Amino acid sequence: MLTVNIHDAKTQLSRLVEQAAQGEAFIIAKAGRPMVKVIPLGKADTSSRLGFMAGEFSVPDDFDQMGSDEISGMFEGKAA
Repeated sequence: MLTVNIHDAKTQLSRLVEQAAQGEAFIIAKAGRPMVKVIPLGKADTSSRLGFMAGEFSVPDDFDQMGSDEISGMFEGKAA
């Protein structure tokens, strides 16, 4: 595994991060002593979020019309 001193890591950070993102982890050392290991993050799984409540409830067919008489009355100044 590649070990880079902290000064070189600062000057080459963009290249090193790109390599780490491609799966090539590296270690940053200070005065020859390993300090941190840089590894790529796993890909976030965002696909499971969409539809996570499927089948838990149903939306009425007239959802877009629900309460329309009451709302119209409010705009006309009529008490509900």
